[in-house]
Amino acid sequence: MLDLEFEPDSALGLGIDAGGTQTRWALAGRDGAVVAEGHVAGLSALHMASASGRQTVRASFSQLALDVLRHGRPARVRAGLTGFGGDGEQLARWLSELLGLGSRTVTLCNDIEIAYLDSFAPGQGYLVYAGTGSIGAWIDEQNNVHRAGGRGVVLDDGGGGFWIAREALRRIWRLEDEIPGAWQSSPMAHAVFDHVGGSDWSFSRQFIYNQERGEVGKLALAVAASADADPAAADILACAGHELARLATALTARFGQRPVVLAGRASALHPIIVDAMRAALPPATLLTQVVGHAHYAAARIAANDVPPAVA
Repeated sequence: MLDLEFEPDSALGLGIDAGGTQTRWALAGRDGAVVAEGHVAGLSALHMASASGRQTVRASFSQLALDVLRHGRPARVRAGLTGFGGDGEQLARWLSELLGLGSRTVTLCNDIEIAYLDSFAPGQGYLVYAGTGSIGAWIDEQNNVHRAGGRGVVLDDGGGGFWIAREALRRIWRLEDEIPGAWQSSPMAHAVFDHVGGSDWSFSRQFIYNQERGEVGKLALAVAASADADPAAADILACAGHELARLATALTARFGQRPVVLAGRASALHPIIVDAMRAALPPATLLTQVVGHAHYAAARIAANDVPPAVA
């Protein structure tokens, strides 16, 4: 975290990128310079559907506000949240109250919109994002959002971290059905079982069915770490690349040829993923992989919304 101090009422923009694994934030000035950043626990707008989930969101927001206010009080907030569907009145109220702001200073949207604007101006290209889940997006010149995928980890989200984790567990346990004890000769199975706590089915069952989706997605790190030693892990990552290519291909078929940016932490787990995606795309496709900083983009957007009188 950058360690700079500002007066409590400095004209700063706060950007928030909330995902299943972690919630990242940044403060930026009107010149676009990021002056502070940090992260708290992951959250999703979908948490608002239950009492325990709302407690989780409130707790993450509370910690985020405490961290932010050590550096300055923002004048505007732009927050992108995974699972956000448009009803954010309670979320905006919590953020504004915790930060000591007026109710109209907080703007919420889906996290993919912020991630897109981190790579493209509206209309320019297609974003394929692979974090805990996955989605393809195009924002047209009229700021309409068009998507492919992003249906959630239960239904799909192929190529995302949760998908990679689930695929690894599925393959390991199917092979155990056929050849009990086969896991002992699998580097991927060793890495996976070390992560979940043990080789007995009870550990895998507890992990996949009782953890938050962001925590499950972290198991993809173990899959990637074993990919150079285990062909099964390498194949899962290659399949993830094909899944991500499908999202870009779907958008291209609907809206025409444009450059593609691949972003998100899951996409950077291993070079196999982007290599497989590139091979699965039409040869004319311009594909660039980036390390996205969507919280930076959100902070700069928020800072640009600060009225000149405040700045």
